[in-house]
Amino acid sequence: MHQLDQLKQFTTVVADTGNFKQLAQFAPQDATTNPSLILKAVQQPDYAPLLAETVAVHRGLPLDEVVDQVLVRFGLEILKVVPGRVSTEVDARLSFDTAANVARAHRIIDLYEAAGIGRNRVLIKIASTWEGIQAARILEREGIHCNLTLLFSFCQAVACGEAGVQLISPFVGRIYDWYKKSAGAKWDEAAMAGANDPGVLSVSQIYTYYKKFGIDTEVMGASFRNVGQITALAGCDLLTISPDLLAQLQASEAPIVRALDPAAAKDAPVHAVSYNEASFRYALNEDAMGTEKLAEGIRGFAVDAGKLDQMILSL
Repeated sequence: MHQLDQLKQFTTVVADTGNFKQLAQFAPQDATTNPSLILKAVQQPDYAPLLAETVAVHRGLPLDEVVDQVLVRFGLEILKVVPGRVSTEVDARLSFDTAANVARAHRIIDLYEAAGIGRNRVLIKIASTWEGIQAARILEREGIHCNLTLLFSFCQAVACGEAGVQLISPFVGRIYDWYKKSAGAKWDEAAMAGANDPGVLSVSQIYTYYKKFGIDTEVMGASFRNVGQITALAGCDLLTISPDLLAQLQASEAPIVRALDPAAAKDAPVHAVSYNEASFRYALNEDAMGTEKLAEGIRGFAVDAGKLDQMILSL
């Protein structure tokens, strides 16, 4: 049995791509997108006509509405391939505006429902800022489920659990990147691999905390740099994986053993914590990696959202 099928015994496998024509070969349960992945897709000849067609149909609408039509169109195509859910992201430029996140989420859900897709098959993807988490709290109470992204710090995960968020996406690879860059010449790749990888350690800590205290929020490791990070998190609720790494998992039959186990988490010596806005902001501020990667991630998604805007305006 190849590693991808072994992994599916412990973990729900999600495809991290806007390239829906690649999906079927990996048979993922769900799929996630973000502005960078959609931008990458529409720049390919296979998908450029889809962008042009969608923009033509909705010409005359405000730009932000056309963008949402494009995002949902990709989501609808993805849902023809995956049996589960698609994550569609709210514009990262709204990351510090609770009301704007809620309004944009409502519009995205309305577009899916108008196309015959129930809200149970859609996750609204929002940045894990304090404002984003509060938007998700509101949306979850309305039955609109959320995927809180750009999650790097333990305090973000705790706040998401307290808000009743459906799912979080801790970014394994970007955490790894920060610690590797910070260590410079002192970085020991072999010593910091597998279970010792700082991104893996972060997800393991969150998973253990959630299972220990019966928090229902799903943990979906994301942003992987190598197969070792993935196999070290076998047993996580979900893992969202790029097509390149899915192909590597398919090409190997090396054994995978379960690394994260809810039963083991129940006995972990951890204590419950809670955050209000002030303590959340202070805890995030104390985490240099979390602060820097969250800001960098929002800036990066905002740049790619702006590029998509310009592509649409040029059509």
